[in-house]
Amino acid sequence: MKYLVAAILLLASLESVSNGADWPGWRGPTGQGQCDEKNLLLKWSDKENVKWKIPLENQGNSTPVIWGDKIFLTQANKGGSERSLICFARADGKLLWKKDVAYTEKERNWDPSWYANASPAVDGERVVVSFGSAGMYCYDFDGKELWKRTDLGTWEHAFGNGASPVLYKDLAILWCGPNQAKGRNFLLAVEKKSGKTVWETDEKFGSWSTPLITKVDGQDQLLLAFSGDVKGAKDDKTGFLKGYDPLKGTELWHCRGLDSYQYTSPLYGNGIAVGMSGYGGSAIAVKVGGTGDITPNRLWVHPKNTQRVGSGVLIGDHAYIMDENGMPRCYELKTGKEEWKVANRPGATTTWGSMVHADGRIYILMRNGQTLVFAAKPEYELLATNSLGTGEQTNSSIAISNGEIYIRTFKHLYCIGEKKK
Repeated sequence: MKYLVAAILLLASLESVSNGADWPGWRGPTGQGQCDEKNLLLKWSDKENVKWKIPLENQGNSTPVIWGDKIFLTQANKGGSERSLICFARADGKLLWKKDVAYTEKERNWDPSWYANASPAVDGERVVVSFGSAGMYCYDFDGKELWKRTDLGTWEHAFGNGASPVLYKDLAILWCGPNQAKGRNFLLAVEKKSGKTVWETDEKFGSWSTPLITKVDGQDQLLLAFSGDVKGAKDDKTGFLKGYDPLKGTELWHCRGLDSYQYTSPLYGNGIAVGMSGYGGSAIAVKVGGTGDITPNRLWVHPKNTQRVGSGVLIGDHAYIMDENGMPRCYELKTGKEEWKVANRPGATTTWGSMVHADGRIYILMRNGQTLVFAAKPEYELLATNSLGTGEQTNSSIAISNGEIYIRTFKHLYCIGEKKK
């Protein structure tokens, strides 16, 4: 009998553990766009290898997340007075439930239809979502509201906000901001079961970046990049890449050299952290180690780049990124040397999408619904250009789960996969 009880307890403890094929939050299981799945589709179109396609009521820039047989997605109506979390069946895209949050206040934004930028975060039991100034909400997998935090203040910026929540151990962590002229910019950690505040850490400057939690020298660290006041700044710009203790919110280290607008999420691998600014800003790589100011550990600084919104990936000894204008880049991680020498942009449009690496390929979603696929190597090779036809637009990124590729556009949610004959 005791063995039966032990087995039941073991199964219960595993219920909320990702099976490795789930896509539980922004940028997948690792938070860095890395996927372990093999034999994914290389080519598709609006007529080929579309398993299903469903219409979406409203726009959103967030990426779908997947756990088991459910897909979770956010959307908002024009003006943002209604912001929604939606749950679909992954088998056929059938709507399972929809939860709406009303917000009557005016919130600044770049586009009146872009009030759903943050992706949800799931752990098999609960769904945590940020609706910007409307608050942070938690639901169970059946759509029951478990808690909400509507006391976090308003986040006012001409470009809106974009950071997604991150689930870590018993915490739900959210970057709250940016605020352009007034209001707080702060990191917040709450108990994911109750929503009660565990710690808060104020910062001077803002960011649209989603925090990355990764292991550095055997220690879990939270990495996040911040914009700065760059007036009069030269090499040591006042923007930072920082590392924190995710259990306490205390700063462990910081590195100067970033500036401008921080849209991309940090990258980490081989003991090196990478931060890339947007809007013509800088990019840096730093050898992480020690505490306090580790700016002297910087490996390279690119002082001027084009606009970058989507995040890149680290693969082996190289960092890959695509500029907003559609120009792909590959940098040697330790030196910053550019490896890909691409004469012309491979796509027909721009991108806000973040790269996903799977099975030796890099997938990136473009703003016209195309997905470009590159070989994940320092020698440039475009493997495929996959179009969803005319009329589609998106600012999202792809998600991968159980051999299927999920694409969210302004109008539709697609499941890309081979149809069973």
